[in-house]
Amino acid sequence: MNKLLILIAIVLVFATGCAPGSSLEVNTPESTIQLTTPGPNPLANEPADNGRVAGVAEGLWHGLIAPVTAIGSFFNPDMQMYEVHNNGREYNLGFLIGVALVFLILGLIGGRRR
Repeated sequence: MNKLLILIAIVLVFATGCAPGSSLEVNTPESTIQLTTPGPNPLANEPADNGRVAGVAEGLWHGLIAPVTAIGSFFNPDMQMYEVHNNGREYNLGFLIGVALVFLILGLIGGRRR
């Protein structure tokens, strides 16, 4: 149990390197790869064409339908799975809860079939 907690602590420490605004550059003799994380959203708190700013309810809905919109976005370039005209933290929280609910439901359904 203690080894698991230590491993989780180490993973969390390394995960902080993925915070917004951070970047990592990996150099090999043949190529260079630069990994960056998303920065601030320039369209946050700005209304969309319909005059609305997406909040926690829209974030929850977009999180719930994220698997479908992810697949649809491969075939329709106008389909996005994340609304950029959002109110920030509240939308992000709703989106993450929605995605978590999808995986929770799928896990429960899959676990009952065994």
